[in-house]
Amino acid sequence: MGKFLGTFFFSIVLILSIAIVFDLTEKIDEFFENQAPLREIILDYYLPFIPYYMNMFSSLFIFISVIFFTSKLAGNSEIIAMMASGISFRRLMLPYFLSAVFLFVLFFVLGGYVIPPATGKMLRFQDQYIQKFTTENARNIQMQVEPGTVVYIETFQRRTNTGYRASLEHFDGKVLQERITADRIKYDSAYCWHLEQYTRRRFDGLVETIDKGPRLDTIIAIHPDELFITAEQAQEMTNPELRAFIRTQRERGAGNTQAFETEYHKRWASPLGAFIMTLLAVTLSSKKVRGGMGKNLGIGITLSALYILFSTVSTTFSVSGVMTPFMSVWLPNFIFLAIGAVLYIRRVRM
Repeated sequence: MGKFLGTFFFSIVLILSIAIVFDLTEKIDEFFENQAPLREIILDYYLPFIPYYMNMFSSLFIFISVIFFTSKLAGNSEIIAMMASGISFRRLMLPYFLSAVFLFVLFFVLGGYVIPPATGKMLRFQDQYIQKFTTENARNIQMQVEPGTVVYIETFQRRTNTGYRASLEHFDGKVLQERITADRIKYDSAYCWHLEQYTRRRFDGLVETIDKGPRLDTIIAIHPDELFITAEQAQEMTNPELRAFIRTQRERGAGNTQAFETEYHKRWASPLGAFIMTLLAVTLSSKKVRGGMGKNLGIGITLSALYILFSTVSTTFSVSGVMTPFMSVWLPNFIFLAIGAVLYIRRVRM
């Protein structure tokens, strides 16, 4: 178990060091052009960069580590000696399983609670100095802010906290009770909004009452920042924040939660990949083969790369609406778990 984890952390240091060098080479021109301070480059970008990509490619690191360590044991005939002494393959798997449990807990806690706040710094750095993904204007906003209350804003400016051509509708069940339209809507504080040049229509059966005015103050349970949340920001939310955000958006009838649901499922599926990658790697490399460690490493890198590629591609199906977020995230785990189970059964029967 100690050698497995030692090999795992050594591979992380080695591969991430190479990744940082390549990333710095690619982005150094943008750092200079946008005058990024050295302190922010180190603390706000590359310091969060390490745990972020360590978590993202954890399955690759686990696979390579297990392949390397187990192939070395098999190459020295140590596995053959252990099994000849009466140790079953199931018993041989126990230290690997315990290591996988440790890595699952580690990456679940890191990915769900520790890494997201640091990722927020990295995303803000990228938005400012590398590639801007936030916007100062939002268009065609429509959401249910509370049961029976729907707000619509045609355009909204972040800088002035002002929207144009807005409407606020109150329903009793499916019956429209009141509709307020305004040329401008402006946020004040504590969910207080000002409707300027408004027209209010109240409906009581077939009777309609209309009144107009220059300004109407009202409470709308929404903050301007909530109008500008992008899919990238899912990565900087902790697990409780993600759950709360998804629940709130569903209650509001928002239809842009796929990226956030996908991210939430990944927080569980990715750490559980530790068990799948460990199972696959042990069953593939525990038998002594011609070609030695190089052949097993080649197979391991190929399979882990396919797993990461499949996981990345399948999540795009969720965003496009082809698959549910749950299925798009968990499908690679289901497929590779089935492959690992078949290889494990074959290995036990040998």
